[in-house]
Amino acid sequence: MHKNLKAFVSHAPGCWPDVDATQWNDWRWQLKNRITTLAQLEALMELTPQERAGTILSGSKLALGITPHFFNLIDRNDPRCPIRRQVIPRLEETRISPAEMADPCGEDADMPVPGLVHRYPDRVLLLVTDRCASYCRYCTRSRVVSGAGEQEWHVDFEQAFRYLEEHTEVRDVLLSGGDPLLLSDDRLESILKRLRSIEHLEFLRIGSRVPLFLPQRVTPELCRMLQRYHPLWMSVHVNHPRELTVESRDALGRLADHGIPLGNQSVLLAGVNDDLETMKALVQKLLMCRVRPYYLYQLDLILGSSHLQVPVSKGIEIIEGLRGHTSGYAIPQYVIDAPGGGGKVPINPDYQIYRDSEKLIIRNYEGRTFEYPEKTGERAPCCGCH
Repeated sequence: MHKNLKAFVSHAPGCWPDVDATQWNDWRWQLKNRITTLAQLEALMELTPQERAGTILSGSKLALGITPHFFNLIDRNDPRCPIRRQVIPRLEETRISPAEMADPCGEDADMPVPGLVHRYPDRVLLLVTDRCASYCRYCTRSRVVSGAGEQEWHVDFEQAFRYLEEHTEVRDVLLSGGDPLLLSDDRLESILKRLRSIEHLEFLRIGSRVPLFLPQRVTPELCRMLQRYHPLWMSVHVNHPRELTVESRDALGRLADHGIPLGNQSVLLAGVNDDLETMKALVQKLLMCRVRPYYLYQLDLILGSSHLQVPVSKGIEIIEGLRGHTSGYAIPQYVIDAPGGGGKVPINPDYQIYRDSEKLIIRNYEGRTFEYPEKTGERAPCCGCH
């Protein structure tokens, strides 16, 4: 682990010393050379018994997949490495707690056509692929992502487009999956172009972990294509400051330079980012990459996730530790995606101590209290300007 969590470090080529720069920087080479088997993993590092058993069993739940770029971020000598915990399977994934669910966010129940989730009144989620560059062991869609889960992914694009044309209340479409940036430029553009032909859609969003797992994919050509479909926003997914390498910083910079606003969605994970020092370094480093920390998610109740779960009280403690001690832009909204399909619910420290019809008693980040008058409903005296 690099001692300075805010440092931007390149780890290339790391475990692939014989690979030249041209190959290393080719995203197709990165995908072709992903670690996907136990034999590949064991040739590169010594696994713990829990990791070895988890890798053997991973094909029945969520496939193993790690790009060379992201694998190089792992501290192979530290079983507690926060990057390692995110992408290497563990035996604990097979232990199911009573509260855990295959579809914790209830997406399948809000899917009027295959691959399209319509939960909120004015926005939808379009699942355009079931593949990712690397697979997060806590994936909320592990039932469909990677092809190893119990449910087969299917999207009917034409049916989804017709649904959007008919539902004029929808103004915002989020492309997710899987990872939309794994599609070819032409395929992704065909989807964006078709969505842009629907007049009432105001803006589009893409959710992607590619700038972290596979920054080589964020080519100038891809950025120029995306720029043609503004207003277009992108939500990336960074959980630990070590993920923000030189390559990822530059990939995010290319997107920002092409006018794409960037927000980050982190998941609170035990042993990864469940301490104030790490989270503070992460959010400050994100701002240096021109990425606004947007959400901090409480981990969804996915099957086999208990070893990564963090108490909600710890999440509140972290948010309270950020408030007043770093830029307001750096503080994400802590949310729980309510189990079973209730949507995102904001969770905040309690800064309101007392409230009645006349006043509020509030406290600040230092613990000092203040009184603020409650609006009485009476009209203020006219200043004579009308």
